[in-house]
Amino acid sequence: MANPMTAEADFQDSRYELDQPRQDTLRIRFFGDWRLREQLPTSEAVDRYLQSDETIRHIAFDSGELRSWDSGFLNFLVKLGKTAAARQIVLDNRNLPQGVERLLALAAAVPPKATYSDHAPASLLVRLGEAATRFGATAADMVGFLGEAVLALANLARGRARFQTSELLLVLQECGVEALPIVTLISILVGMILAFVGAMQLKMFGAEVYVANLVTLGMAREMAAMMTGIIMAGRTGAAFAAKLGTMQVNEEVDALQTLGIPPMEFLVLPRLLALVLMMPLLCIYANLMGVFGGLMVAAGMFDITAVQYITQAKVYIGLVDFQVGIFKSVIFGAVVALCGCYYGMRCGRSSAGVGLATTSAVVSAIVFIIVCDSLVTFVTTIVGI
Repeated sequence: MANPMTAEADFQDSRYELDQPRQDTLRIRFFGDWRLREQLPTSEAVDRYLQSDETIRHIAFDSGELRSWDSGFLNFLVKLGKTAAARQIVLDNRNLPQGVERLLALAAAVPPKATYSDHAPASLLVRLGEAATRFGATAADMVGFLGEAVLALANLARGRARFQTSELLLVLQECGVEALPIVTLISILVGMILAFVGAMQLKMFGAEVYVANLVTLGMAREMAAMMTGIIMAGRTGAAFAAKLGTMQVNEEVDALQTLGIPPMEFLVLPRLLALVLMMPLLCIYANLMGVFGGLMVAAGMFDITAVQYITQAKVYIGLVDFQVGIFKSVIFGAVVALCGCYYGMRCGRSSAGVGLATTSAVVSAIVFIIVCDSLVTFVTTIVGI
């Protein structure tokens, strides 16, 4: 039974024709040129035909009179395929040009890109559960990394750790001498801020001279170690994460493992030692710069002489206060090194992962610095140190 149907009503130069050789089969004959520069017909005629006859279960093609085609012809067939799939109609592409058949198969093999609109947002309980699971896995991995670092230190104590001394000296220079300018600037400014804020309050009681006590105590016990730790987290911790992350992307870490060299000893241990050794020295230097910054404010704004300032500080501050700050600096150095190396070694294999690792290393180091400072301050207060 034939039932020809053309699309000439919509397009003056219609390029396909419909007929129904069998009751359940619709055949589409193509002819002419199907190129984008031409005014191509749409598949609306086929859609109307399928709506008028629900018995059709197969669509066949006849391209014997098709002269040339490009992506416009493929677009027509893709839209027709979506219509047929919605109606559970099978397309028979065997009589299409060979190139068209292969391109259609390739287009069907590529899955559509998932978007946020494709999936309903997860509930709050699901998101909380996923976050808790990720946090637990990350915490367990961090504990394992810390254990590997302790084993590397144990090997160092036995003289069995394998790393380059030149690498250790280079990292010592990077996180020691090269960090002095930024530590100097920040420490002086922090000392000046403490002196100015404290002196403005003490001035109401005529006790400006006690600004020396405030600045020296604040720098010795808290600010010198904390500000140095935060500076090193943003400067050195980020550099550690970026360096090791780049090595991970370039598969240099895998090469070390292939050669039988533990990456924990060869890469992490020198950086951990360098920061643990240099942070106390930087903390002492930051103390001196902070006290000097407070002296600048006291002498410049409140007519307190350098002799008065230093004498008052010596009377009030003891060696224990400096020892507490130096002890904190050792902990902060270990925290910064471990966070930077951990996220660098776990960054994955992409360049985007290096950036994420750097950000995570800095944020985590600062958070752990604040937490450790709070714990040490609480313990020293309870003990009475």
